[in-house]
Amino acid sequence: MLLDYLWKWRFTLFLLAVTGLLAFSVTAGKGQNWGLLSAEIVIIAIIFLYLDFDQSVVSSREISVIAVLGAMAAVGRVSTAALPNIQPTTFLVILSGYVFGARAGFMIGSTAALASNFFLGQGPWTPWQMFAWGLAGSSAALLRSLFPGAGRWTMISFQLFWGYAFGWIMNIWTWTAFIYPSNWQSFLATYAASFWFDSIHAAGNVLFYLFFGTGAEKILKRVKKKLEVSSLPVESIDVARVAPLSKQNI
Repeated sequence: MLLDYLWKWRFTLFLLAVTGLLAFSVTAGKGQNWGLLSAEIVIIAIIFLYLDFDQSVVSSREISVIAVLGAMAAVGRVSTAALPNIQPTTFLVILSGYVFGARAGFMIGSTAALASNFFLGQGPWTPWQMFAWGLAGSSAALLRSLFPGAGRWTMISFQLFWGYAFGWIMNIWTWTAFIYPSNWQSFLATYAASFWFDSIHAAGNVLFYLFFGTGAEKILKRVKKKLEVSSLPVESIDVARVAPLSKQNI
């Protein structure tokens, strides 16, 4: 039973394990430049997750929905780029993962980061953004599994949390790539410097959810319902009555 549950959530558990590995790399790399190892961890994790998605059974309609939602999240980020860290991307990625599941949530989040950076600028930060937004989408699916009846305040708290969590993950890249020396003092200073930007991100997530969350969630659930295919029970067929009819048609 436990193995079945773990296998069901292998996608999200893998992402959480990678996050833990990144946190360990920061601890192990105190006092040295740990940027290369942490970047390799993120890139390899993304490659494995994309390969897992490629080998999974996904319909063309599901792929279309993922592509459309990823594009919408990317457009939302590009259109609000002039505002300081206020972006609807995180809000939409979380709702998508909450409705469509962990794998779809990761693909929508990572696609949004990759697509939007074609306009805002690609760089070594792109894999980190792909991973962070992908993890936001996958963790939303885990939230729904743990709290099936999650209400408005639960979602608001989750949106608020990911406003900070996204910045915390990106701070690892900033600290390992640019800050020297790599010690606990510079690590804490990096996180303290990003606090206000992360707070704006979190507040933006909450506002987007308050204004658009209920309506957007209903639309996404309606789309998911149309994608689902339910099997109908096959009733027993009276062969003696069908056979003469088939002979008459020949």
